[in-house]
Amino acid sequence: MHLLSTLSEYVLHCEPLHNMIIEKLSINFSCSLDRFRASPVNDIFCQSMPGSPLKPHKLEHLEQQQEMMKMPFRRAKEEEINSAKEEKISSFHKPVAVGTSQLLTVGTTHISKLTDEQLIKEFLSGSYCFHGGVGWWRYEFCYGKYVHQYHKDKENGKTTIVVGTWNKEEHLEWAQKNVARTYHQKDDDLQTVKMVSHYYGNGDVCDLTDKPRQVTVRLKCKESDSPHAVTIYMVEPHSCQYILGVESPVICKILDTADEYGLLSVPS
Repeated sequence: MHLLSTLSEYVLHCEPLHNMIIEKLSINFSCSLDRFRASPVNDIFCQSMPGSPLKPHKLEHLEQQQEMMKMPFRRAKEEEINSAKEEKISSFHKPVAVGTSQLLTVGTTHISKLTDEQLIKEFLSGSYCFHGGVGWWRYEFCYGKYVHQYHKDKENGKTTIVVGTWNKEEHLEWAQKNVARTYHQKDDDLQTVKMVSHYYGNGDVCDLTDKPRQVTVRLKCKESDSPHAVTIYMVEPHSCQYILGVESPVICKILDTADEYGLLSVPS
């Protein structure tokens, strides 16, 4: 069996006028398939004539144009990589075994850029909720209302677990046996409120304990260059008994309003 085909060969001419001329030669050939062998490929090296530049002027101009076209895409790619690095640093996910006090999930997000006064009012009224966490489970905390753990799926929609709901009487009873308000001692011997803790019970029944879930919410002041940043993390020291940490510069403005039970109010 024979195969009739066309072999294309390119011949490169280097001329002293700094131009490269490529000629295409077509050769018809016939050969047996069992005897066919590919021709060896040899590299082509082009040297400039004495007194001429290392590269032709037109080639240098073409390379400069190509480099200029790449720059916007390169900057966009670098910004995308830097953004991904910042996101990776600001939030991460670490699964752990149930019943340990290790960190479950933590994430730093940016809350609405409302005025501080308006944001504080909406937060303390429960109309503005904090969202946080990364990975499979995320968290929603609405002050004086509830703590939810949820997962969004394209096929099954949103799955929500009630971690705890607010009941003032239950919290007051809890605060009599636990520390609801923690102080920070300054150098001038003045005390400022560092953190308040609130009890949210009556969550969804836990399969491991057959008891309702419960969570202690710790609101802590955290200074930051971004006044609207909020960090939310959750730990599980005991099965279905959680601690939700919420840290933000916004909280710094309302901690001093805490009463003996750790309850907050709008600053006067």
